Amino acid sequence: MVTDQLMGNASSIAFRVTGWAAWAPGLETAEDWQAWARQPFAPTGEAMPALEKVPAMQRRRIDRLGRAAIQALGGCRLAEDAGQPLVFVSRHGDVGRSYALLEALGGQESMSPTQFGLSVHNAIAALYSIVHGERANYTALAGGCASVETALVEAVGLLADGAASVSLMVCDSQAPQAYASFLDEPDAFFGFAWRLVADDAGAAVDAPGELLSLHWGEASALPDQAADADTLPNALAAHHFLLSGASRRREQAEGVQWCWKRHA
Repeated sequence: MVTDQLMGNASSIAFRVTGWAAWAPGLETAEDWQAWARQPFAPTGEAMPALEKVPAMQRRRIDRLGRAAIQALGGCRLAEDAGQPLVFVSRHGDVGRSYALLEALGGQESMSPTQFGLSVHNAIAALYSIVHGERANYTALAGGCASVETALVEAVGLLADGAASVSLMVCDSQAPQAYASFLDEPDAFFGFAWRLVADDAGAAVDAPGELLSLHWGEASALPDQAADADTLPNALAAHHFLLSGASRRREQAEGVQWCWKRHA
């Protein structure tokens, strides 16, 4: 696993993204997302994937956020990834479902055990494993504004432990209006997935995929914010970096400065 050769610092990781897929309202195809990469915006709306290949009994249990995430991961994960680990990450999780439960509790109404079970943070990853019969290890994370970076550190650790590939599932939904005053980044609804392999996988010059590295250190007093900081939530901005072809991206999140770099 190569890190110091790329960044010259122990606080860095490197990985190769060999595939991706994403879904958001109005952004359903790869062509849609490539156009979005040229003119990014925070997607919103009430649409959701049909998940036509998922049996109706299982589909009814999957809310909008879960559908977006499962749709994206299904379009990214390959047959040879069966048995390989999955890292699921969402800053807020299925916050709409959780808020509905809190409203019921505040109104002294009984809460649905099914809805409670589906509101826990690992529920979407669990539903994916049930739908696809996956019994491999999965990890569910939330790391605040740096959730994607946190998940990538976990994923690279799994690759270093010997996983041939790791699937990264990222999603978030628009927060209920009651939380609007607490938001510290743009609100959006999206799900995307990356297929990750070790940075030295294949070791060939023409190895497939994008070779990226991520370096982190102490936040500077005068943050050098990314250009998309006022447009996209940080997680979605990471996906924009992948699609945009940009060579570098720098942003601050959770008191840490994160530096992304694309390698030829």
